Amino acid sequence: MRQAFLKLFLTLFLASFLFSIPASAATPARSKAKSRSHARRQALVHKPARKSVRRRNVSYVTPRHTASRLHARHHLYSNPYTSPTFADSTAGDSVDGEDLVVRRAAVQALGPYNGTVVVVDPANGRVLSMVNQKLALTGGFQPCSTIKLVAAVAGLSEGAITPETSIRLTRRRSFDLTDALAHSNNFYFASIGDRLGFEKIEYYARLMGLGEKAGWNIAGEEPGTLPSEEPKEGMGMMTSFGSGIYLTPLQLASLVSVFANGGTLYYLQYPKSEQEIASFQPKVKRQLDIARYLPEIKPGMNDAVEFGTARRANYDPAQPIYGKTGTCSDTRTPTHLGWFGSFNEAGDRKLVVAVLLTGGRPINGPVASGIAGQVYKILGEQNYFGSQQTALSAAPLLATMSCCQ
Repeated sequence: MRQAFLKLFLTLFLASFLFSIPASAATPARSKAKSRSHARRQALVHKPARKSVRRRNVSYVTPRHTASRLHARHHLYSNPYTSPTFADSTAGDSVDGEDLVVRRAAVQALGPYNGTVVVVDPANGRVLSMVNQKLALTGGFQPCSTIKLVAAVAGLSEGAITPETSIRLTRRRSFDLTDALAHSNNFYFASIGDRLGFEKIEYYARLMGLGEKAGWNIAGEEPGTLPSEEPKEGMGMMTSFGSGIYLTPLQLASLVSVFANGGTLYYLQYPKSEQEIASFQPKVKRQLDIARYLPEIKPGMNDAVEFGTARRANYDPAQPIYGKTGTCSDTRTPTHLGWFGSFNEAGDRKLVVAVLLTGGRPINGPVASGIAGQVYKILGEQNYFGSQQTALSAAPLLATMSCCQ
């Protein structure tokens, strides 16, 4: 009896104990998960409403490289030059007396560019064609790096440089005359100007026809100018960029003709009728003693076309072209300039092709060289250089030997 009572008592005690324990304590893991879920539901229900945001003036942070690109693009369209890059360059020209085969090639090569192409026979000084005659004859423009041809002659003549003279540019790179002409290195030619000074450079520039008319009684021609003293930019800028000098495209054609024919500076003549062509006689202005320097200068002019600044002119390695580019902004007029003075050695005759382009930043010497290259290419395809043309007398009508004392 006593044992039965104890058994009943323990049963009731355990039952009351179990019913007194909270459900959360009985299943702790499940309860915690349920509490977290409940809390999330409460947070979602009672979360404050998000205020609407207007996005009219949203600004974004532009990455640095993207900002630079946008800045460059902005400046690409802000052109400080007033001279147009493209124009009808044949307007107002008279073709009387021109070699029409050469004329057509020059016009086709120039295309829509605002510029001039002057083609000269260096064997006698006859102007065969002049596209955009007004631009070719008047005003004069800074010659840019084409002045380096004059600096090269002056440096060799005065002993300031030799063909082997090497000027160190960087720790591992140096240029001799051939490299400097091919790549139009400014530092090399600036050093020539600094070594020789103004009087020597001005003497050789005048000797080679700068500062005076290149033509013989060519209507409308202006002579260009040479400064009377060292330009404020210094001699280095004068012999590397042509500072203080103003050159016409006709003068550049005359200058390059001296390199093409071995040292004869002809008066350029521009016959305007069949009668003037029939009675044409070359007129020598003066003989220049530069033949001994040509083997040192011509390789650099050829390398410029082969792989340097004028490589756009290179259309056939079997028909070499020699030339010098020039690129700069004219200091008197708001225009960018692209120059190229050149001559070829192909077939039975040579031609001198001088190109000047004016306009905006797309204009430069390499573009001008490509136009000259097209002139040679078009004429070569027509066998112009291989055909025997009527020979003009090489006997000079007039020769003067002094110019510059």
